[in-house]
Amino acid sequence: MKLYDMELSGNCYKIRLLCGLLGIDYERVAVDLMQGQHKTEDFLRLNPRGQIPVLEDAGALIWDSSAILLYLARQYGGEQWLPLAAKPMAEVMQWLSLAQNELLYGLARARAAKKFNRPWDVEQCQQHGRLGLQVLERQLATNAWLAGSQPTIADIACYPYVALAPEGGVALAEFPAVLAWMQRIRELPGYVAMPGIGAD
Repeated sequence: MKLYDMELSGNCYKIRLLCGLLGIDYERVAVDLMQGQHKTEDFLRLNPRGQIPVLEDAGALIWDSSAILLYLARQYGGEQWLPLAAKPMAEVMQWLSLAQNELLYGLARARAAKKFNRPWDVEQCQQHGRLGLQVLERQLATNAWLAGSQPTIADIACYPYVALAPEGGVALAEFPAVLAWMQRIRELPGYVAMPGIGAD
């Protein structure tokens, strides 16, 4: 298995985290976004969108972090990480949607604007991200995990950019249930950290 990856990418971290939790060994191939490596012809053959992460596994070529999470969960994770029944599967998917909307366009973009000088309106991104955090807080105030009674890829999809929110100027102190959930994730066997997200 080969993961085309950048260490500071929250979307790539989702994949590394799930691989750690599933005990999957893989080869990391660093992609230099600053040098435009993701827009070269060689890389566009892997992902025509020119984005990371990309996963190669036993002849399968999967791009997009949500698609890769789905693939790994179904291929290697049994039913815990992605239930088969319609209702619990839909409950997982709605949190993947939140991760790709409020959390990405809010928290992730606020971080990218502050940390990497990307041309986005920081205050607008922060406000959008806080809306996503409010949704998470309401769910986690009465539930240990986002979908069901055990961790799923819903938690893995949402965790990175929430944990990285302070790098975008979004404090998490007003979201105690979210902070407790983050700690539960850090305590899972096989948990791996990334720069900006510690192990405790």
